[in-house]
Amino acid sequence: MQAFSRLVYLVFYLLLSMIAGCGQNPAPGAANKPAGAWDKELFFGVIPIESEARTRERYARFMGYLEQRLGSQITLVVPQDYAGVIDGLAQKKLHFALLGPKSYVEASKRAKIVSAVRMLGMEGENGYKGIIITLKTSGLNNLSDLKGKSWAFTDQNSTSGNLIPSVYFAAEAQIDPTSYFSKVVFSGNHEKSILMVKNGEIDAAATNNVDLARDSGRNWHQEDFNIIWESQLIPHDTLVYQRDIATELQQAFIQAALAYDDAEGLKDMAISKFIPSQDEDYVFVRQLEAFRETMQKSAQ
Repeated sequence: MQAFSRLVYLVFYLLLSMIAGCGQNPAPGAANKPAGAWDKELFFGVIPIESEARTRERYARFMGYLEQRLGSQITLVVPQDYAGVIDGLAQKKLHFALLGPKSYVEASKRAKIVSAVRMLGMEGENGYKGIIITLKTSGLNNLSDLKGKSWAFTDQNSTSGNLIPSVYFAAEAQIDPTSYFSKVVFSGNHEKSILMVKNGEIDAAATNNVDLARDSGRNWHQEDFNIIWESQLIPHDTLVYQRDIATELQQAFIQAALAYDDAEGLKDMAISKFIPSQDEDYVFVRQLEAFRETMQKSAQ
């Protein structure tokens, strides 16, 4: 049974890098807003991978750009946790949102949303990698060293901060984090997890290579950390919209995102551009979540 589970896990992981390359279609041309086609104030939710202040700073230029393109005020909503964005979409309090792969999968169960575009990395990468980090001076260089140490996930709905390492622990490493580690916490976001490791509050944490790199030199130095494990490629985050908003607004939003070429704004978001996306880009994440649930039930 263990051999079968490990085989399924490995097959799923091989599929991940294939799925991450899907959905790249030619960008449509620009569209103008028909008079009265949508609300004068639109709400855009962002999952809180870092502090609210840093999130608002990071997306300020893109929000300003969207206001110009859509002709409406854009209110950026940054809840305290990932569930806040999912709830906002389910309750139709948000017109648009930026979601990670797992939070997109969760939101799509509860809300009628469409994956409009997804991000490409700074070097044009189709995805990012989940990683496990420790402080370089800690002497903790592999998973075996972490037995009896403290551990941080980020958020229940995080892909690299929860789903990916949880599947790794269950299927490949074959450990139960609640008994393997002396303490298991959920930090709330990637920034907090990284800072907790940096400040010695926690021994190891799950995060990803993008979040570790993009604030290096500001709140921490990437070179101060060991990366003791990394995943295969995970599809990048997606921008979504409510399915029942005006068709003209749907198209204008997609076209605005695809046309966004402000170098400074893209750098703020640590991406090179947006490309077309579709629900099928995240099928693997659904499969991985189902696999994790099966593994958890079989362990009970």
